[in-house]
Amino acid sequence: MHIMRRRSVLILCLAFFIGAACAAADDDDTVPGIASLKVGGAVIDVGLKPGQLAVSHAELVHWIDTAAHSVSHYYGRFPVPHVSIAVLPRPRSGRTSGTTYGEHNDALIRITLGSTATAADLKDDWVMTHEMTHLAFPQVAEEHHWIEEGLATYVEPIARAQVGELTPEYVWQETVEGMPKGLPAPDDEGLDHTHTWGRTYWGGALFCLLADVEIRERTHNRYGLQDALRGILAAGGNIEQDWPITQSFAIADKTVGVTVLEDLYAEMKDKPVPIDLDALWKKLGVVYKDGQVTFDDKAPEADIRRSITASDSK
Repeated sequence: MHIMRRRSVLILCLAFFIGAACAAADDDDTVPGIASLKVGGAVIDVGLKPGQLAVSHAELVHWIDTAAHSVSHYYGRFPVPHVSIAVLPRPRSGRTSGTTYGEHNDALIRITLGSTATAADLKDDWVMTHEMTHLAFPQVAEEHHWIEEGLATYVEPIARAQVGELTPEYVWQETVEGMPKGLPAPDDEGLDHTHTWGRTYWGGALFCLLADVEIRERTHNRYGLQDALRGILAAGGNIEQDWPITQSFAIADKTVGVTVLEDLYAEMKDKPVPIDLDALWKKLGVVYKDGQVTFDDKAPEADIRRSITASDSK
């Protein structure tokens, strides 16, 4: 499971020297550099700690480059001007996990990669894109951790679909299967006060989905959440900044001309809000049966569904 960065917990050393990265200061990892990529107006320095891996350097770099292009496409550019990526092999494992850190004028993604992971595993893996998505939103207070993880959970598959890495059917199947995990339980106290795994990741993702659909409804599908998030980034809001959540939402709403994020946050921050997911899927034309998704293109908001994963967000 991904655990989000906290500058108050870890003091970071974000220094690259002769292609080497220093990871979190409580680790003694020296990570020799293996590549420097230029994607979306950014420089991405990649370091790899010595260790056994089933993939080549070229396959590893391709995985990172592909994720960077998907995130750059979604946001219109890469979220930060420079990021260091430190890859640490995990012996006798195929699992991948990551943590993203932010400091003013620099950022670090620390990836633990299982030594048995293959190139095919990397092609299917979501972790790198998820971590890069974290770069595109300002750091917020602890009680708002759900928006950081929810955005990364929601944006990651859409960004990959927009560049052809995933099919729309796959994205919506994951969405239909995942969103119920984010619904409030009977003892829920709202997104700001209920810090379970489901409410943090999928509750935050559900907030993003509802915002995306409502923005498109209220702007006649001219704008979506993607445009709102680009507005935050254009205003300087990335992981290198600390902003109140209300500042980010105000900028996002101003970008698209409707107060969806601010209103939805006011509604969901401190009380449970029941969501009729079946009705939402029906109006979007998402049909889930026997573990598979098909589309009803005659549904009232089928155009909105198509626009969310389209390569052109408009």
